Order: sequence, then structure tokens, then C-alpha cells
Amino acid sequence: MPPGPAAIRLALATGLVLACAGAAPASGVRPDLAKPIAGTRCSEFPADNYWHADVSRLPVHARSAAWLSHMDPGVDLHPDFGPSYGDGPNYGIPITVVSKKHARSKVSFDYSSESDHARYPVGRDTKIEGGRGSDGDRHAIIVDKDRCRLYELYALSSRNGRWHAGSGAVWSLRKNKLRPEGWTSADAAGLPILPGLLRWNEVKKNRIDHAIRFTTPDSSAAHLWPARHDASDNPSLDYPPMGARFRLSPSYDASGLSAYAQNVVAAMKKYGLVLADNGSAWYFQGEQNAAWPGQLIEDLKTIPASAFVAVDTSSLMLSPNSAQVR
Repeated sequence: MPPGPAAIRLALATGLVLACAGAAPASGVRPDLAKPIAGTRCSEFPADNYWHADVSRLPVHARSAAWLSHMDPGVDLHPDFGPSYGDGPNYGIPITVVSKKHARSKVSFDYSSESDHARYPVGRDTKIEGGRGSDGDRHAIIVDKDRCRLYELYALSSRNGRWHAGSGAVWSLRKNKLRPEGWTSADAAGLPILPGLLRWNEVKKNRIDHAIRFTTPDSSAAHLWPARHDASDNPSLDYPPMGARFRLSPSYDASGLSAYAQNVVAAMKKYGLVLADNGSAWYFQGEQNAAWPGQLIEDLKTIPASAFVAVDTSSLMLSPNSAQVR
């Protein structure tokens, strides 16, 4: 995932973000109900954050059909996580939880001007997507459980005790603040990865309360709030922008799937998917966890992309520089 070129900020005049007079807002949210991250007392951002917004009643976006036509709508979804097979690794993006006492290190960046130059709590205990020898995106997600701070890194590596990454971003999990306009993060859209990951415990307990991160091969040189960054130089607005949100049709029948898969389907109908990066068509992400049931993964592979529509989230925005929703 090399982060994309300079962002083109979307305004109302572009026609991508349409005013929605009378559009139904998200369901009522209570910040005190935010679900804690396993092993911490920190929430995945406040409950009135964009990732937690109920989009089941939002109108279909005016460009939904055009976007979907460029997103391989004939394929089925692909869970980009799951149990290991043979001696291979467990699939998914790992999460590392540390305390405020963890050693901090300087990290250098390829995309230095759009990265947060903090001291990151990285070390031998830091879990990297795909493992330390991987040629993939090599994301690292680290939560400081005492300060409730989120550190995310893309293409993380170390050599001779020195750490380097493609890009890095730091968030307070207690706030709805966004990154500066035009900045990437560890994700091309400039959004945090953690709140868009499916986690086994929330699926098992039917407590999924957020949208899910996913990828598509081609996007436009544009982004929608709350995304901050583009992943393409394609000027056509008929391709989906970073930050576009997609909802599973309420009529999609999941009665033949396992109970755990039905929990995920219900979340896709209520919270939807958020386009966060370019990649394989309709791949959606979850945490690395050896406990993922094989049957759940197989069931999720049967959900058709054609059952989704893009929704217009513009009515949710309170401020262009905040992820807080109405």
C-alpha cells in the first residue's frame, strides 16, 4: 500500500458530497457505551465517532451505481483474516497492547511530511502484519493502554536497532480529531485501521459496533469525509473515493449461514464497510487471531458484492475536521 498522491479535497460543488435534506441521521449514540479494546480500558474512539455510526437508514449515494461498476461487483467478499493452514501464519492484522512504561523509539519514514514524528512504543514484542520477514503491507497497530493512545505504522521494519516505516500516525482514542487534510496514515485514506478491524470476541458475543475496513483495486483521486487522503491519480469521479461507505442490503438473506456469520452480516447492514485503501477487490480486514472458526471464514466468502450500495454520509458530519457524527 504505497500511500497515494496529494489529496484533492472534496467540496459540495464536486457533486460527490451531496446535501441530504431530510436524510435520516444516525441512531442516537452515547459516548459512555463505547466498547473497550481487549486488554485495556480504552474504547475504539468515542461512541459518537464516525466508525460507530448507524448507516442503515441513510440514503443511497447518487454515484453508487457508477462506483460499484468499477469495483468488480460480480465477485464475493473475501475475509482477509482467519486461522492458519498447516504451518503457515494466522491471517489478519495483529494488535499489540503496551503500557506507558514501554520503551519508545524514533522511527524514520518514507512519507515523512505526512507522518507523526513521535516516539513510538516499538520493540521486539511489536507484532507486524505477516511477520517480520513479510513482503506485504507490514502494518503494526499498537495501543498504549494507560494513555489510551493508538500508534499505527505502515511497512514497519528494523535494522541494527533502527526503526523505519513507510508512514506513521498517532491518535488519542478518547477524541474524534482527524489528521490534517491531505495527510495519509498507516492507511491510504488517512484513517485509523484499528476501529475497522473485525475482532473474534466481538463476533462471538455479537457485539460488533463499528464499520469494517475494506479495499478495492481502483479508486478516484478524491476522498470523502472523514478520509483525509487519496490513493490514486485517476481524475474520474465515477470511481469510488477513499472514505466511501457501503451498506449491505437489508433484504440479503443470511439464514443459511452460521450464527457467527449472521452476526457479521447484521453489522454490515447496520454499520457497513469503509473504503480505506487500494488492494484486492472486496477484501475486508480482521484481527490476527488463531481462534477464528474456519466455517465462519467460509461463510463470509459467500456474501456477494452486488448486495451492497454506497450510502451518502454527508448528513452525519458536524465538522470537516472531526469524526464526530450527529
